[in-house]
Amino acid sequence: MTKGEPVDEPSAGSTPAVETRGLTKRYRGGQLAVDGLDLLVPRGSVFGFLGPNGSGKTTTIRMLMGLIEPTSGGARLLGSPMPRAARQVLPKVGALIEGPALYGFLSGRDNLVRYDAADPTADPRTRTARVGAALDRVGLTAASGKKARAYSLGMKQRLGLAAALLQPRELLILDEPTNGLDPQGMREIRTLVRELADDGITVFLSSHLLDEIEQVCSHAAVMAQGRLITQGTVAELAAGTRGRLTVTTPDTADAVRILKEHGVTDLAVTGDRITGEPPATQLTDGTPTDLADLNAALVRAEVRVRGFGTERASLEDAFVALTGEGFDVAG
Repeated sequence: MTKGEPVDEPSAGSTPAVETRGLTKRYRGGQLAVDGLDLLVPRGSVFGFLGPNGSGKTTTIRMLMGLIEPTSGGARLLGSPMPRAARQVLPKVGALIEGPALYGFLSGRDNLVRYDAADPTADPRTRTARVGAALDRVGLTAASGKKARAYSLGMKQRLGLAAALLQPRELLILDEPTNGLDPQGMREIRTLVRELADDGITVFLSSHLLDEIEQVCSHAAVMAQGRLITQGTVAELAAGTRGRLTVTTPDTADAVRILKEHGVTDLAVTGDRITGEPPATQLTDGTPTDLADLNAALVRAEVRVRGFGTERASLEDAFVALTGEGFDVAG
């Protein structure tokens, strides 16, 4: 299939939660926000949609939800084409995009009642029970009578999640759900996402925080400048990247000199610990390299080696290796 064609009908029993083929959005004036996106989100996964601010994540989510039309390409949610099947699909999808819109003068509970009353698919006979269950699910039962204007940012985010969970959902789409939260608020949202996934809900989580994705997600995709760089399980993405070499020695100056001679780059020294990028499998002169050879070279130079090895590669390492760019890890 070439980019720009509609997504084919899925085979029975293999329907992903989200699938796009050649999904593209070009705005007036020529700005290309999303460029030929081919995305596959497995059912039951916590899928991290990762990229710097401005990489096209929110535009993609808006196309998935049918809020804006793609310029070309196609998308399916839960096996149905969007936006054509929006009326049938969206009742099964909860979403929190760019933060919840709340009535500050209403209590948390009354905000949810308003949300539910505006949903034409919601059964008013079960409203009270469902609102209570949603508040309990996000840990806001005790604060449900407080006015929303008195809520902390983390509580507002959790109330927004409660609104997305008023109906049974198969898919939950969250756009930067921890943006602006303090560490405690971030932990609360991560815990809730894990609990939702344990209940079988597919969670599609957009974020610019690598650490957040690595802690909570089973799968991830990396976006940069509107394009998909890679996707797969979090373990696969990190495993495809070599970790940094670490050497512990009191003889740091001699060790740095030997490591440079053997092709180690980006060397950094902190106390008696040296880190660096391991050399390629061959040096520029064609000489093969091996980490054991590096260790032997240090020993021959009478460098006292107390520790030698490689750190496990992280998503940050994978992103830098794939794009050659740094990344906003802390937000």
